[in-house]
Amino acid sequence: MLIILPPSETKRDGGDPSRPLSLDALSFGQLTRQRQRAVGAMRRLARNRGAAAALRLGPTQARELERNKLLESGPTMSAIERFDGVLYEGLDVSTLPPGARAFAHDHLVIASALFGLVGPDDPIPAYRLSPDSRLPATPLRALWSGPVAAVLAAADGMILDLRSEAYAALGPAPAREESWYLRVVTEGDDGRRRALNHFNKKGKGEFVRALLLAGIDHPDAASLIAWARSVDIRLERGNAGELDLVV
Repeated sequence: MLIILPPSETKRDGGDPSRPLSLDALSFGQLTRQRQRAVGAMRRLARNRGAAAALRLGPTQARELERNKLLESGPTMSAIERFDGVLYEGLDVSTLPPGARAFAHDHLVIASALFGLVGPDDPIPAYRLSPDSRLPATPLRALWSGPVAAVLAAADGMILDLRSEAYAALGPAPAREESWYLRVVTEGDDGRRRALNHFNKKGKGEFVRALLLAGIDHPDAASLIAWARSVDIRLERGNAGELDLVV
């Protein structure tokens, strides 16, 4: 089973100052050429007065520009610890036992507008780049869509995609049996299901934490749904190719 997580726009500070970014240290070496292009474009953008507009940053977010200037020389930490925000708060990786961390290493990947895909233990710096950012002469969808899709298509077993639609567009999961897109929904008194925003991310984080703690390599949706039912998580088939996590 492969679980694809979205990143977060917010990143934790700090890391190992003796270990700056090395693209060769990242998982999925077949994406190195695209990563080199993206990092080079970020380097050029960091010197550009229009960087804030290209990155969709407001006047109070100047600190994000400084982070990007240190992209290749600043400290790194594991991706699953670097990413912050509501989903990662729900995941609460710092309190996972060693067995759950090992399961995460084997079964999680994290989407990234800068690196394509990273493994949870890949050392990365803090940076700011969202899927709607504009890098010089480097459209992100054109850069990542084909190469990331090829990596995902080569994965064996079940795929569970928790990315937002914007990140999924940077490398679609394969349209095949046992490739599923997870939606977090609430069900009203009228029985109608509605998508969530803030609680969408929290629900995904808590769901992935439960998956990691259980440590079961589910071969298909039937197995995953049966496990969820056994631990009082409401997971059901939704539209074609989708699973609904009802919270």
